[in-house]
Amino acid sequence: MTDREILGGIGVSAGTASGAAALVTPAAGVDPNEPASTDPAADGQRVREALAAVSASLRERAARAGSETSRAVLEATAALATDRGLAKAVDKELAKGSGVTRALCDATEVFASKLRKLGGYMAERVTDLYDIRDRATAFLRGLPEPGVPDLAEPAILVAHDLAPAETATLNPALVRGIVTEAGGATSHTAILAAQLGIPAIVQAKGITQRAAGGTVLAIDGGVGEVIIAPTPSDVEELEQRSRRRAQALAGSSGEGATRDGHKVKLLANIGTAEDAAAAAAKDVEGAGLFRTEFLFLEREAAPSIEEQTETYASVLESFGDRRVVVRTLDAGADKPLAFADLGPEDNPALGRRGLRLSQAREDLLHTQLAALAAAHARVPDAELWVMAPMVSTLEETRWFAEAARSHGLPRVGVMVETPAAAIRAAQLLDVADFASIGTNDLSQYTMAADRMQGELAHLLSPWQPAVLSMIRATCQGGAATGKPVGVCGEAGGDPLMALVLVGLGVASLSMAPSKVGAVCAALRLHDLDTCRQMANFAVDAPTADDARAAVLAIADPVLRDLV
Repeated sequence: MTDREILGGIGVSAGTASGAAALVTPAAGVDPNEPASTDPAADGQRVREALAAVSASLRERAARAGSETSRAVLEATAALATDRGLAKAVDKELAKGSGVTRALCDATEVFASKLRKLGGYMAERVTDLYDIRDRATAFLRGLPEPGVPDLAEPAILVAHDLAPAETATLNPALVRGIVTEAGGATSHTAILAAQLGIPAIVQAKGITQRAAGGTVLAIDGGVGEVIIAPTPSDVEELEQRSRRRAQALAGSSGEGATRDGHKVKLLANIGTAEDAAAAAAKDVEGAGLFRTEFLFLEREAAPSIEEQTETYASVLESFGDRRVVVRTLDAGADKPLAFADLGPEDNPALGRRGLRLSQAREDLLHTQLAALAAAHARVPDAELWVMAPMVSTLEETRWFAEAARSHGLPRVGVMVETPAAAIRAAQLLDVADFASIGTNDLSQYTMAADRMQGELAHLLSPWQPAVLSMIRATCQGGAATGKPVGVCGEAGGDPLMALVLVGLGVASLSMAPSKVGAVCAALRLHDLDTCRQMANFAVDAPTADDARAAVLAIADPVLRDLV
């Protein structure tokens, strides 16, 4: 019998669940008995066939995916499986005499190292790359593919890590929860789990050893707690918490506002036109972040002005007269584009990305701005706001504002993702109409910690007082200029953190649509003065843990069931 034990992790998708553990089938790994390659050309073709089979399988999954976001993740992974760079790296290993699975494994590691050095979006794809390696290895060895087992009964998935390609196709009716040993709070897997409404915990060290298949688990995805072999009272407490949560959420609809009527717009983060249609059907006040790079990635040529106009008009039509905040192309060194390659950089995360790429390739920006203007002309009742990513200086702000206004766009803003932009927010907002804080990147750059490195997750917490100080500086800049400041990072979807952000002066919060209800309920439980008191306690706290504890101590007890 398994002894009761409590493991701590990082909660990335709120909710409670209990059930038997279902272990994700581990990767088979390199064949220890395979012979060395004596015909590299023939063996290289075998590996290409395996990778092509994996790509085809992923595309089939994409065709069955329930959302455009899931479909896009799967299609991007399928494209990575047939990347010529990976195949060439395999050829090099085969030429050294390695066997086929050893060559694939070593080549993948070389390729993964390159992606990690690129940082940002490309670093996020290392998990996808390993998933491709493991599936192709299984194909080469004639073994079952690793991954999520077929579930006959509802269960809690347990894995070292879970590839986004797996998460994207999970059935919430059968997957009660997700617990992984690796992963980060802002990974694709975490974001997809939240969108699916599946409670999820990452960085639960040792869970795969302690939770053999069939072991009963109870999890709280809000606080990041895993109970192994829970007692009946543990399960009952979680069920009661779930019922209390449902009761607290029952009245959380309509406009976002504190208990005393202070308005806070609650918006959705979207990435595609299909995401927009799905989000617009929910109880949200608009879209606070429309990531447009899905139109540009994995293409040999930039999308035409006509294609972009159709997509943007579709998004605006979905939301009617509600606000839609569009982020211009956030690509560059960390999200390289085949048609806009500015060359290798030693530190791409600090290189020519976002607005810096737009300044190097003005044609891309002006085409996008023209398409947005044309879409707005087709949907004139839409409340269109446009903002630039990776802004650091007043000169950059002026340059973008002049470009956007030259196309007749009505509201022009900037992303605050760097300490430079936060500290100088008042000066930037003298020129821009609004600012939106990207808490994920702001945390990364403030704390000098790679947001994709799970071991540094404690440094990337938005509860870090240094990060909160940056947010406060930005809001002070907004107050000084009378310009609104919003948040579109993952922090906005945390009900407890949302209270602090509002107390700091944030006017709008954008998040995964599934999180809006909990944030709305949290706001209605507290007045603005309490939110301001929470903000002061959090900023002045000595540590991130102290900040969260201080806020929770003065929050309405009902909130404990929402976080």
